[in-house]
Amino acid sequence: MKMITSWDLVADIGGTNARFSVVDHGKLSDCIDLHYSVRDYSEFSQVIEIVIEELREFSGLTKSPDLVCLAVACPADSEPIAFTNSHWQFFREELKRKLNCRELHIINDFEALAHGVNELASEDLLIIGNGFAHREKPKAILGAGTGLGVAAIMPHNYGYEIIASEGGHVDFAPVTDLQIDVLRHLLRSYQRVSFERLLSGKGIMNIYSAISEISGDCNCFEHPSEVVRNAVDGSDQIAIQTLELFCEVMGSLAGNLALTYGAQGGVFIAGGIVPRFEKFLVNSGFRHFFENKGRLSKYLQSIPTYLVSRPDLGLVGAAKKLSLNQR
Repeated sequence: MKMITSWDLVADIGGTNARFSVVDHGKLSDCIDLHYSVRDYSEFSQVIEIVIEELREFSGLTKSPDLVCLAVACPADSEPIAFTNSHWQFFREELKRKLNCRELHIINDFEALAHGVNELASEDLLIIGNGFAHREKPKAILGAGTGLGVAAIMPHNYGYEIIASEGGHVDFAPVTDLQIDVLRHLLRSYQRVSFERLLSGKGIMNIYSAISEISGDCNCFEHPSEVVRNAVDGSDQIAIQTLELFCEVMGSLAGNLALTYGAQGGVFIAGGIVPRFEKFLVNSGFRHFFENKGRLSKYLQSIPTYLVSRPDLGLVGAAKKLSLNQR
């Protein structure tokens, strides 16, 4: 590996995992990709110290990074930056001093994903359903992981703007009898039920527990990965119903976002969960519930939906954010 003298640091930090990489002359490194589990570290500062040390040992980066962009799974304009679905938090100025960088940029993780979507190649996308993407029209992005993220890309004459949001926390609106029953079940535990209470890792377990109780069946699984695995291989009927309802609800929300943003440039599904069961998603009711909007169904039929397969999309987007800031 060549020696890098001037470099930038980018990160994609969720509620479960944190990824870091290096940008060299505007290009994201294809051989530096550091992964850390959030639960293994009590303080965010511990990870930063380890990242700098590992980069120094791995690639001889003795100088401090010039620019830093962190994509965070929480509102990016708060102080301190406190992660929505983990115990980590940090203060901007304190982190900037620790990194000794010239500029520190903090953006929402789905703002980063939105920047990354504009950098995708066709092989990074799996199209679901029909429709034609208009390049000059808005795009919507959503994705489930530890939480549920939402963003939009608004094109204009000089490029585009990202609309970061907390759209994963809008009220869940059930549209079938089973979804209504699941909502009633969740209202016993939560004063208010947002889409994130269903479309996330914990959300899979919320759905599974609700359907288990509704059906009078045993609540056999304790982790979302178990539910997904048994649904995909067809070995457990409650797991299959759980993942099917997850896909249906995601389709409904994706359709809502397409209507809200006028996303005729397409709706993109990212995040860490759905790529694990892409075939199940394609064969599920996702697209039916996306299009099932009454008088607006024909409008939705013309909008394509995509599953993003590129795993480092957040890092790509953080690097893109730095390049845009230097123009």
